Amino acid sequence: MIRSLLVSILFCSSFLSMAQETGENSLGSWHMYFGTNKISDKLSIHTEAQLRYYENGKNFNQLLLRTGLNYHINPHAIATLGYGHITTDGTFEEFPDETNSIEHRIFEQFILKNKVGEFLFEHRYRLEQRFIDFGDRTDTQHRARYRLQVTLPLTDIFFLNFYDEVFLNLQDDVFGQNRLYGALGINVTSNLSAQVGYMKNHFPNANFDRLQIGVIYNPDLRGIFKKEKT
Repeated sequence: MIRSLLVSILFCSSFLSMAQETGENSLGSWHMYFGTNKISDKLSIHTEAQLRYYENGKNFNQLLLRTGLNYHINPHAIATLGYGHITTDGTFEEFPDETNSIEHRIFEQFILKNKVGEFLFEHRYRLEQRFIDFGDRTDTQHRARYRLQVTLPLTDIFFLNFYDEVFLNLQDDVFGQNRLYGALGINVTSNLSAQVGYMKNHFPNANFDRLQIGVIYNPDLRGIFKKEKT
């Protein structure tokens, strides 16, 4: 009886320690910058950098750098072709001489915007081709994403932002992950804003809670490019 009890305790302890190693019990944080840099009436450059942690501001998880060329079909529709470079530490705890995975990602994206009353809706459709180097092997994966984002202005300065995004694998198991997000935002200037929010990141076998701090800066660079031409 005692031996069985000890074995059960050891098994439970091992299971709990393995669960904790994923970082599910920790509030992680994502620190983000997004930019849409207008270079002509129809074209802009997307710039993006994200630093993600398993814990709040520590225990590195991922560095994501992304850029792309946007074509503004009209004020409510944008098509994008872009590239992302992602470095990922797939373990919760840091280990010496650890090999992180490196991903080169190509993506195609289409955004539609509309307004209903005071609510601003944005539908984002994205296809991704992912080329991942795990150190001892490489893999190519394909994925589709859809995000529905809703923004509600509270005043000229403050606003609420919500989105839900689903990730669908185009190989193996279809469901990849789901991100549910809510935030309070502030318009600092006409082209600079910031958001602080919370995201629930749901995977098939794990759930993560993430604090998100984001800065969005959308400078109009058309004047600079016009001066260079004259």
